[in-house]
Amino acid sequence: MSDPHTRRAVLACAQSWIDTPYRHQASVRGVGTDCLGLIRGIWRSLYGEEPETAPPYTPDWAEETGEETLLMAAQRCLIPTEAPMCGDVLVFRMADGAPCKHLGVLSAPDRILHAYWGKAVVESHFVPFWRRRHVASFAFPTLLQD
Repeated sequence: MSDPHTRRAVLACAQSWIDTPYRHQASVRGVGTDCLGLIRGIWRSLYGEEPETAPPYTPDWAEETGEETLLMAAQRCLIPTEAPMCGDVLVFRMADGAPCKHLGVLSAPDRILHAYWGKAVVESHFVPFWRRRHVASFAFPTLLQD
């Protein structure tokens, strides 16, 4: 990658995580990751050190706390976007009234890359199931158009 701060660089990095097994709280390409770990790994590839240390969290952390922890962290560390573009981070709310609990990267207008619970990092169709749950989009900081 000639410039690590382009959408093309984000996508190339995200795609390099495909088939990494799902592992709760992990963030090691090829070994294991969850959805947050995927975004953390992309961040490390682009910028080096992560902007915040992720606290320990249980699989049902959102249901237990009821807090928008994931959304608030995205708001602190990423740049909100009105219309998501390829390479943007998508935030999902898995149930009405529940806190946001899932992240992915828009890889094409009709596809997302994400750590699929119990499986691996995959590229999925951005079907109505996911579109209904999409609540916010963010760009990595200092992204250049390419």
